[in-house]
Amino acid sequence: MSTEPFAIKDEGVAHPIAGSWRSIFQEVVKAFAKGDFELSRGVPGVEPVDTDIASQNREYVREYGEVLVELPETTWGTSCAHWMGSYWEVLIDLYTENEGYSDLVLTGRMSEQNGKPQLTVGLIYVP
Repeated sequence: MSTEPFAIKDEGVAHPIAGSWRSIFQEVVKAFAKGDFELSRGVPGVEPVDTDIASQNREYVREYGEVLVELPETTWGTSCAHWMGSYWEVLIDLYTENEGYSDLVLTGRMSEQNGKPQLTVGLIYVP
């Protein structure tokens, strides 16, 4: 697993998603693409998804009218993390079957717990 680029604590500007986090996001979106917005099987490094968040994400994707697909490598060229003083706010660009690169993003908060990344899944929406 690549660790570059590194997680950067810079409140002034957003940076690329850390290489060590990418597999976490890939597993999360892989589950979402299969309709598992609750992450019922769990994903290492991810907090249990709030029931309301999972429900809202499922409904928003349904209303958007496209089917999510797993993250391609190009995701990392446009997704970003911004240090907020005690956690990173992340925006992950999502892809769909028909559109490829879509208008949808996955938001979340990444923190460090005992030196390991810990993701709290946020909302999926069109910014």
